[in-house]
Amino acid sequence: MRDTLLRGPKGLIGTAALIALGLGAPALAQDQLSIATGGTGGVYFPMGGGLAEIINTHVDGYSATAEVTGASVENMGLIATGDADLAIGLADTVAQAYGGTGRFEGQQLPMVRGLASLYANMVHIVALESSGITSLDDLRGMRVSIGAPGSGTEVNTAAILEANGITYDDIEEQRLNFNETADALANGDIDAGFWSVGAPTSSILNLATTQDIVIIALTEEQLAAAMAADSTFATTTLPAGTYNGVDEDITVLGIPNVLTVSSEMSDDLAYAITSAMFENIAELRAVHPAANQTTVEFTLDATPVPLHPGAIRYYEEIGATVPDALRP
Repeated sequence: MRDTLLRGPKGLIGTAALIALGLGAPALAQDQLSIATGGTGGVYFPMGGGLAEIINTHVDGYSATAEVTGASVENMGLIATGDADLAIGLADTVAQAYGGTGRFEGQQLPMVRGLASLYANMVHIVALESSGITSLDDLRGMRVSIGAPGSGTEVNTAAILEANGITYDDIEEQRLNFNETADALANGDIDAGFWSVGAPTSSILNLATTQDIVIIALTEEQLAAAMAADSTFATTTLPAGTYNGVDEDITVLGIPNVLTVSSEMSDDLAYAITSAMFENIAELRAVHPAANQTTVEFTLDATPVPLHPGAIRYYEEIGATVPDALRP
């Protein structure tokens, strides 16, 4: 191997000579990756941070940083423009971006690819017990946070309300992120707020330590209407004890979260990231319990867009059967 040469004050110095002097070899440059997540009060940001640490530790030649963003809708745009290398998004938003529907009508993003499905969000509708709000219909005429602009929460909220005959004309909508929604509830500035997020989430945990909260349960008819309107919705259970004041299991709407990249990412890098994440999944689960749902099986069942060929290589290497619908 040819010795690397550096110019010193008395001429050229080889790497071997530097090592002999105890100075070590010069650090190799790392390619920087950006992971688009969401606000700090949700699950995307800690999950993205955990994934960044796995890349930093286990993917040679790359370092990664989790970036705070407006979440799902914005994140798909960041993938399309190349301003993010990886991004987390709600399944319905990811599917809309890929297909050019819904929020992405007329601006299809066919380059969106999945690496994995991480976990399922649960749609939380939260109010203070003192508000007297006990049902979805009680939101009429109320001040309601529908989620941050460009977030998957905003997309989910619109779908649930519209499917059940409630429009933004029926409420005083406010577009707040998770921490802002919790603060506004605590301060009496709003009456209710929507979260589409993995459970438990820090912003609701913190709110429930200082306020008596209620989580509004949808009726069977309301759940069915929402699922009929959006095929990526499914029912799931928010367990009793998840938050202070939640004393019984609550049936809520769930929706997968997808780790996405661009089709322009190299197959080798997509393979390396997918492999590193699943082979070191315990490290991600130590960051947030939502990663207990991060499995190959969940990915192959829940991902709404084609997988990147590099990810497919990993899944087939471990013996998984990749459905034809997930092949580009």
